[in-house]
Amino acid sequence: MRMPDSLERAGRESRIMMVDMRKLLGLVALGLAAIAASAQWNNPADDIPAYNSAPPSRPLPPVMHGDQLTGPYFAHDYQVTIYKMAAKIPAVLHQEPCYCRCDREMGHNSLHSCFEGTHGAACSTCMKEALFSYQQTRKGRTPAQIRAAIERGEWMNVDLEKAAL
Repeated sequence: MRMPDSLERAGRESRIMMVDMRKLLGLVALGLAAIAASAQWNNPADDIPAYNSAPPSRPLPPVMHGDQLTGPYFAHDYQVTIYKMAAKIPAVLHQEPCYCRCDREMGHNSLHSCFEGTHGAACSTCMKEALFSYQQTRKGRTPAQIRAAIERGEWMNVDLEKAAL
């Protein structure tokens, strides 16, 4: 007994779809394997956010100051204190990366950029790095030495509540 042509055609189309689906799943699996394999060749230490390797060659935009340091972004005393610190070391901050990755999302070119507006007050990473930079500058460290320490993550243990000029 022979199947009707329509059933035979449907069965053939179903087998073709299964083969196509297997090919597609195989390609997806291959793509995921390639992505996973390539990850081992990426060195996170090479992924340093934007910074400037030399002091500024022209005047930098000012760090927010004075009456600008009020309002909802400056609810804590340490936020104001850190902006005052940032204003004392603009050339140092210009040479430091910011690990909140604002270079990618906001187009910042260094840690200094964070303190030209309110971003620095809203971001604990920016504030910790700025406080760390200020403390290290006071200890006589160069911007390059501070940058190396930031890249090692030494800024992470800074206590914002203890920020003092």
